[in-house]
Amino acid sequence: MHTLEIVHRTRYEYSEPVTLGDHRLMFRPRDSHDLRLLHTGLAIEPTAQVRWIHDPFGNSIAIASFEGTTQVLELSSTIQLEHFASPPELAPIEEYARTLPLSYLAEDAPDLARYVERHYPDPNAEVATWTKQFLEGEGGADTFATLTRLCKGIQETLKYAMRFEIGTQPPATTLESGGGTCRDYALLMMEGARSLGIAARFITGYLYDPVLDAAPGEVTPHAFPHAWLEVYLPGAGWVEFDPTNGIIGSERLIRVGVGRDPEQAMPIKGTFTGSSDVVVTATVDVQVRTLSPRPADESTLPVQDL
Repeated sequence: MHTLEIVHRTRYEYSEPVTLGDHRLMFRPRDSHDLRLLHTGLAIEPTAQVRWIHDPFGNSIAIASFEGTTQVLELSSTIQLEHFASPPELAPIEEYARTLPLSYLAEDAPDLARYVERHYPDPNAEVATWTKQFLEGEGGADTFATLTRLCKGIQETLKYAMRFEIGTQPPATTLESGGGTCRDYALLMMEGARSLGIAARFITGYLYDPVLDAAPGEVTPHAFPHAWLEVYLPGAGWVEFDPTNGIIGSERLIRVGVGRDPEQAMPIKGTFTGSSDVVVTATVDVQVRTLSPRPADESTLPVQDL
């Protein structure tokens, strides 16, 4: 278990005064058996009216509304949390779901249907065909092994590249260009999994490497905004895959928000009105500080239903 403080600052500077529209902010994680939220703070410049809502996926969303004009927008999120390491082994997958093709049970299928549905055009079946190379075995490929090969295949065969355009590129474009960002990789694997009939959803959060921890109380930059995905495997539930780093279900991933599509899980989403030639400069800084763990007692242990 790690007790962490993550400070995420994003600053936009505008070359001329602009009028800010509402901004939707997704910085606050949800409590779970592997993450306990201890404290949150949100500072905004200029002053904003903030209201909180839950979106259709249960994510905690802050909506910031502004008055007047400004040349600066700075958002500073501080979260303190206890992050529990994932079990070293995957929970057993139900027998009927261990090989492909996979059909979900009638009681699960309606809730998973939109996560199984393909979301992006694939007229020449490029994504589906590319994904099939990771199938192995006669009479049905092993489900988890196939997903693992797909995850590591994206990491090993594509080239990671920073891209400053807004949004996430279509999966076919990622294949054609031979690379992309973490968001692009996550979406490609999602659509690949969906082409095999497996439910998948997009995750936004932080990549944190505990191996590079500073001493308690010291600040280290070894946390980064990140995106990955989860697939639904009956018996094991939602299982995390990070194709950017080729890792599965790791303590290095700190989940903040989920969505059926990347556009539904943007950490910051908003608009501004200004002249057509206004120049925007953005800077992002994430720092993590390891906190001294609280004394081990019942209140600090993961909740387990008996």
